Amino acid sequence: MQKVVISGTGLFTPPHAVTNQQLVAAFNEYVHRYNEANRARIDAGEIEPLAESSSEFIEKASGIKQRYLMDAEGVLDPERMAPNLPERPDEVLSLQAEMAVHAAREALERAGRSPDDIDMVIVACSNLQRAYPAVSIEVQQALGIHGFAFDMNVACSSATFGIQTAVNAIQTGQARAVLMVNPEICSAHLNFRDRDSHFIFGDACTAMVLERADAAVSGDAFEILGCRLATVFSNNIRNNFGFLNRCDPSGIGAPDKLFVQQGRKVFKEVCPMVGEHIVSHLEASGIAPDDVSRFWLHQANLAMNHLIAKRVLGREASAEEAPVILDRYANTSSAGSIIAFHLYHADMKPGQIGVISSFGAGYSVGSVVVRRV
Repeated sequence: MQKVVISGTGLFTPPHAVTNQQLVAAFNEYVHRYNEANRARIDAGEIEPLAESSSEFIEKASGIKQRYLMDAEGVLDPERMAPNLPERPDEVLSLQAEMAVHAAREALERAGRSPDDIDMVIVACSNLQRAYPAVSIEVQQALGIHGFAFDMNVACSSATFGIQTAVNAIQTGQARAVLMVNPEICSAHLNFRDRDSHFIFGDACTAMVLERADAAVSGDAFEILGCRLATVFSNNIRNNFGFLNRCDPSGIGAPDKLFVQQGRKVFKEVCPMVGEHIVSHLEASGIAPDDVSRFWLHQANLAMNHLIAKRVLGREASAEEAPVILDRYANTSSAGSIIAFHLYHADMKPGQIGVISSFGAGYSVGSVVVRRV
């Protein structure tokens, strides 16, 4: 079987860093205006007043301290509380493609590759800005890549599922090298007026070059020892926005057309699922958990990551063993574990083993076991 390596990664970080304090100030101003506008109904007991948020609440609930956004002004405007991202003409590079191109160029450079070396492009993310033409084909054209491209969506696990798809293509000879990109504009599907979730997401884009091990020229490569994927249907994380919304007389303004979740159920059900998934994957690979030097886990919630790492290792994981980028980037969906890998792999020595793991809506779980070349 042809060996496959990750030979380069890239990261695009949006220009606007928004702290919890800034987000809370905008949210609480919205709450104040809402409660004042509805004072009579609140006093009459017809509706409940909205509760304010706080930086302390956000950090305790999630571990998040800030996030990067493609647009901060619209999000921090109490009258709008949504990103202001005007639609671009069809002839102009789309926003997701622009993010993808930035990250992809860094990944190609790190891999020592040019667009001519790539045969396949995958854009894998939780939300795509249009149905077609595929964003991946737009990225392919912008970079001057030949071959073929397609989009895929497995929510927060899109990147690990994308890695498995790339590995399959390389091992079967469909592609010499694959560019896998994760442009996540999570702020666009987040309800910034919902106290329980207004702080969860940030925006980012990651990219990864995968290729045959015997052809790689990068000195920073990781061999993929194995991938394992799993899905179980659940309504506990959901986004109902889609092309059928316009056919519904109730319109598209309902909160369920944005990100919604039942957080406690997700925590209770996903943590053991992911822990068992990684343990069984390592066992099937003949690898003891203590032989894993690094876990690049999905960056959704700090308590979830701590619990999953403890389930796998049988003890608390150190900050070096399970690096966290959640505090700076917030939840960037499929990009989260790849950001962690991108920023925290350079110190690993040849032969050391790591696990890239993602989990989220679906439910979906993906794990990729890698070894430093």
